[in-house]
Amino acid sequence: MSNSNERPSGSVDPAVPHRFETLVEYQDGSVVSRTVARGKAGTLTMFAFDKGQGLSEHQAPYDAWVQVLEGEGEMTIDGNPVKVTAGETVLMPGNVPHSVFAHQPFKMLLIMIRG
Repeated sequence: MSNSNERPSGSVDPAVPHRFETLVEYQDGSVVSRTVARGKAGTLTMFAFDKGQGLSEHQAPYDAWVQVLEGEGEMTIDGNPVKVTAGETVLMPGNVPHSVFAHQPFKMLLIMIRG
């Protein structure tokens, strides 16, 4: 990022307190995402899942941490189901298949770390 005031699309204002769960809203029948920070070291992306929605199995080349901010859901990591609720954090190792499903509406922060 340059020294100018330009920030990546979807980013938040620096030096201002934020509540991550307010940065993305639920939409009926949808998964909504918003990247709030992107850099060489990784990304921070907010997700809001409506009940019954999810992300199909996929994998990423880097480790990712998930911080559940509201509600509860289920992640499947390398074939193992993991129930998650608000306040919990889960590591998804790089190059390992994983998926996400919302048993009820829930929001999570995905922290992708490159390298």
